[in-house]
Amino acid sequence: MEKWFNVGKIVNTHGIRGEVRVISKTDFPEQRYKVGNTLYLFMPGSNKPVELTVKTHRTHKNFNLLTFEGFENINEVEKFRDGILKVPESQLGNLEKDEYYYHEIIGCLVATTSGMEIGKVTEILSPGANDVWVIKSPGGKEILIPYIEDVVKKVDIKEKVILIEPMEGLLS
Repeated sequence: MEKWFNVGKIVNTHGIRGEVRVISKTDFPEQRYKVGNTLYLFMPGSNKPVELTVKTHRTHKNFNLLTFEGFENINEVEKFRDGILKVPESQLGNLEKDEYYYHEIIGCLVATTSGMEIGKVTEILSPGANDVWVIKSPGGKEILIPYIEDVVKKVDIKEKVILIEPMEGLLS
């Protein structure tokens, strides 16, 4: 059975020429939305994906705007709203050392190098120069950890454990 990974959600149409607005959930938008790439659209209530080939890609504000081959106007893509774009596991490439897919990091337990448990990674934000990992503490508080060498000391994907050396004020 094929395992699928989310790359984005179609939230609306854009203009009248078949462009859709996508909120990206992928670590590699330039790779996933490359012209000619195949994406699979899963609609709510359906488990049979629609195969789509990327025709154009551009960014506008906080959205990725895509068109797909064979879909030329708003009427043909209107039905794609609220659909989730996915790729099969077979399309995941190999990463460099110290690079990870979001799905490998989310759910990991985060602790300090001195052994204090912080919580689990629930989300990854990509606001700029580096990713920020959102950790939910056992008490329900959200803690933001920058994914930088000074803070993140060890990532063990197999054991689902991340060790950090918190900067002053990071946990307060």
